[in-house]
Amino acid sequence: VKVLRALNKCSDVVLGQYKGYLEEEGVAEKSKTPTFAALKMFLDNWRWKGVPFYLRSGKKMKRKVSEISVHFKSVPHMLFGHSVNGEDVIPNILSLCIQPDEGMKLYFEAKIPGGSMKTRTVKMDFSFSSGFGDDILPDPYERLLVDVMQGDASLFARSDEIELAWGIIDPIIRRQENGEIKLFTYETGSWGPEESSLLVSSEGREWFVCCCGVNGEQPEEKDDAGK
Repeated sequence: VKVLRALNKCSDVVLGQYKGYLEEEGVAEKSKTPTFAALKMFLDNWRWKGVPFYLRSGKKMKRKVSEISVHFKSVPHMLFGHSVNGEDVIPNILSLCIQPDEGMKLYFEAKIPGGSMKTRTVKMDFSFSSGFGDDILPDPYERLLVDVMQGDASLFARSDEIELAWGIIDPIIRRQENGEIKLFTYETGSWGPEESSLLVSSEGREWFVCCCGVNGEQPEEKDDAGK
């Protein structure tokens, strides 16, 4: 609740609707309902002041994955420079994998052995299924049903939390309905509309997907938005 109260008004928003949504059964012919959203937000408190939070969610996207990724800032004077072979160095990334493979991954740059000053992105990871077996985690809603029977409300949202969350989303919905926010289209099986990439690239950042086992050892850069 304290975090939601500290959220500043969201002004950087990209909304999208996947192509073919209007042909879905039960959808109005001229529906403007978004099926994708990307947001940039700030927390107005001492701990996170000045740190941008980027949120992205959508339907019919390339993969179904839930994760929280922390991108660490580069220091002003990097020993190996800010680029390798003309390409920008991927930032160190700590990803907390929520679904489908619960665990965590840490991506960082390691010097390639030898006399050169080249680095390569490597990772350290932990997976609950690999560490404890596939049956160690409860099935969906199993934990919540047990908590209901035991009267434990620690994993349930409080009414004031829900109201504060909607207080953040409602102004965005109203702005979109009033035509202040454009609704972009995107291809099914993509990472959303291209404009969502511009939301982060304008500040020298990029989207990465780290928790799907994509591209071997490297996190997948979002370079195919809208395609």
